[in-house]
Amino acid sequence: MTELDRLRARVAELEADRRRGPGRRVRSLVAVLLVVVGCVLAPLGVVAAWTADTVGDTDRYVKTVAPLASDPDIQNAVANRVTSAVMDHLDLTALLSGAAPDQRPLLEKALGALGGSLEDSVRAFVHDKAQAVAASKAFATIWKDANRRVHSTVDKALTGSGGGAVRLDDGAVTLDVGPVVDQVKQRLVDEGMTVAGKIPEIRTSITLLKSDDLGKYKTYFRLLQLAGTWLPLVAVLLVAGGVLLAIRKRRALVTGALGVAATTALLGIALRVFRAVYLDALPAGVSPGAAGAVYDALTRFLHTTVRMVVALGVVVALGVWLTGPGRRAGLVRRLWTSGIGAVRAVADGAGLRTGPVGPFVRRYRAWISWVLVGGALLAYLLWSYPTGWVVVGLGLAVLFALAVVEFLAAEPGPGPEPGAASGVTRMA
Repeated sequence: MTELDRLRARVAELEADRRRGPGRRVRSLVAVLLVVVGCVLAPLGVVAAWTADTVGDTDRYVKTVAPLASDPDIQNAVANRVTSAVMDHLDLTALLSGAAPDQRPLLEKALGALGGSLEDSVRAFVHDKAQAVAASKAFATIWKDANRRVHSTVDKALTGSGGGAVRLDDGAVTLDVGPVVDQVKQRLVDEGMTVAGKIPEIRTSITLLKSDDLGKYKTYFRLLQLAGTWLPLVAVLLVAGGVLLAIRKRRALVTGALGVAATTALLGIALRVFRAVYLDALPAGVSPGAAGAVYDALTRFLHTTVRMVVALGVVVALGVWLTGPGRRAGLVRRLWTSGIGAVRAVADGAGLRTGPVGPFVRRYRAWISWVLVGGALLAYLLWSYPTGWVVVGLGLAVLFALAVVEFLAAEPGPGPEPGAASGVTRMA
């Protein structure tokens, strides 16, 4: 098609638009509104899916929080809280009186060698034992088993009701570390501090999350939890409806895909910004390192989903654009076809033949291409928790498969001249 033909087609299209009147404009306006609302709901749908998945799936929740047991900030926060609880119930006078009179100077000297006052020395000794318990495999097992047992209470905690090991008190999410205290007491007794065995049962906890606005956040959390997977579906249907209603469907699809990617990327940026603001606003009694570790663990799946949606939007937009009638898209396709054709020509020159496969692929090339795209889409839908790299990998796999199809479907080049293969020339 020449440039003049393109201009004539464009003029005819504009004339048709003018004749169709306001109905066409209303249709386009509704399509734009549907796509915009769908793009706005897309990041909310991502958060809703994350909320329903993290709370509703026990295995997923345990897998999310299990790495926290080996986090140094969590271990240090647990050790500090357990040490304070033990020291509040440890009688130093009874500790010294339990030793023989002639051994008391030696005990004081040994504790004094740790540095500081007697109380500081005992505190450092207790903290070492608490730190050892928090860093042990036993603590990792306790952490995982406890979170699995109390998984049902997490929902109650975040919605403001219920008890259990995880609970919501005065705007704080706390975790009971009483079992760790019991292990620390046993280690102290094993080390000769028998007075620790007289410490009564202690129920103490560490603060994982703290915010005066948790009461407000839990309401939003509950709404998103109820929305579940329906909100993402609604967002997709709105964008799809806008595309189907649009006059220029290909352009609307590209715009919708990029819009979803852009709004979801803004969600990822907002999560980063909120993390910094949240940690800056923590009260003095909460460990910023532990709170940051909890925040990162709980939002890891959310960040993964954000990257996946952004990658999916970009891949879809790129695929639709490359298959469109645009000049630049056509140039890319011609370069693609020419490159594969050159490779095919070299292969033909080397004696490589496709046999009956070539004509078959040429005949059903369109069907084969759609099957490949459909297979990639099915793999994506069946993937349990696809990531951004999964989307990119599937896109590259389809691209490679289409290249193979194009290679097999390319017309074979002209065969070599008679005698050319053996280098024989004929004399006139």
